Amino acid sequence: MKLSIFTVAVPDLDANELASAAAAAGIAGIEWRFRGIPEDAVSEQPSYWRNNRCSIDPDRWQEQIPVFREAAKAHDRKSIALVPYLNCGDMTATEQAFQAASTLGASMMRVGVPGYDRSTAYPELYGKGVRYLNEVQDIAKQYNIKAVVETHHQTIAPTASLAYRLVQSLDPEHVGVLYDPGNMVHEGYENHRMGLELLGPYLAHVHVKNAGWYKKEVGITPDQKALTARSDSGQSLSTSWQCHWAPLTEGMVDWVQMVRDLRAVGYDGYYGIEDFSGTLESRAMLQHFADVFAEIERRVNEEEQA
Repeated sequence: MKLSIFTVAVPDLDANELASAAAAAGIAGIEWRFRGIPEDAVSEQPSYWRNNRCSIDPDRWQEQIPVFREAAKAHDRKSIALVPYLNCGDMTATEQAFQAASTLGASMMRVGVPGYDRSTAYPELYGKGVRYLNEVQDIAKQYNIKAVVETHHQTIAPTASLAYRLVQSLDPEHVGVLYDPGNMVHEGYENHRMGLELLGPYLAHVHVKNAGWYKKEVGITPDQKALTARSDSGQSLSTSWQCHWAPLTEGMVDWVQMVRDLRAVGYDGYYGIEDFSGTLESRAMLQHFADVFAEIERRVNEEEQA
């Protein structure tokens, strides 16, 4: 079983520290975050999406990529992916990211998907997404780097079937799907085995994290009033729930069954940790991930041999 780490999940480590920690945990692959740090975040404590020290700045990629690439090489780790935050349709930024991914030596790169917030109808967004991915495919072929669409909440690809609809006319050699069951807890759950069977050759990568739905405590703050409809008598007309990230073994994704399902469809790629629960410090989180998946692999292997 091949393990990787998406560096968004280790914001307090720099490139060399991350590569060293990955090596210590037996994690072979690194997926480097491709996003700059906002100026007003530089003095903040490290955080996943703002002051993330394990990120390559798109405005400085030519000077930074060699540093990140060599950090992986020095610890005998493989830079398997570049993970930017691209807007669907922005071909300039997309091609720049492919150039950076090529320099890094990555074999995969995440590309843009239209977001969905009820303001624009799905058919219009779908057309935009397909036109963009057709252009992306040409660039992916040119650079020999697979473009991947991630199953992600609040986009038009929250499920395996909707991600498949986006890529089904494209060549799976050049465009695939990054399957993220943790994201699908937030929005997009389908029977995992069925979704994986549908994706077939488009299944390119898997992200590993967990999440759960939790009922809000009794009592509604002013900020929550808009989220919960109430009758004239004050009786709640709906139950207010929130989805939160959870530790790897405590959320709604059954990773033992998930591995069974992935094995059943012949998946032999990387499992990339992206734990946002914040319950363990970065190095401990990496080791916990490696330990949990070693036990999952042992159990599934025993089942297959029984």
